[in-house]
Amino acid sequence: MKEAAKQGIDSYIRQYGGKYPEWYCGIATDPDERLRNEHNVDRFGLKIHRDAGSEAAAREVEKYFLSKGCRGGTGGGKSPRHVYAYKMTSGTRP
Repeated sequence: MKEAAKQGIDSYIRQYGGKYPEWYCGIATDPDERLRNEHNVDRFGLKIHRDAGSEAAAREVEKYFLSKGCRGGTGGGKSPRHVYAYKMTSGTRP
């Protein structure tokens, strides 16, 4: 699951933007809630999330994207196993 999450998100970023610093990556227990309520990502905005299988795997995938240049930081709430990414716009919040 971890590799599938990494590959799926990486492919999406390359397809819809390609420049990692234009994207925010994080982990969450409920990625839809986090994207909508905390990051203010529009329902039509460029976003993706994948289940990494475990909290440890989600943290590894998050670190991978942060090392590629995505914005974000460590954290993620209680027992996060989902990794998400969204293309930042003037309306989103990091």
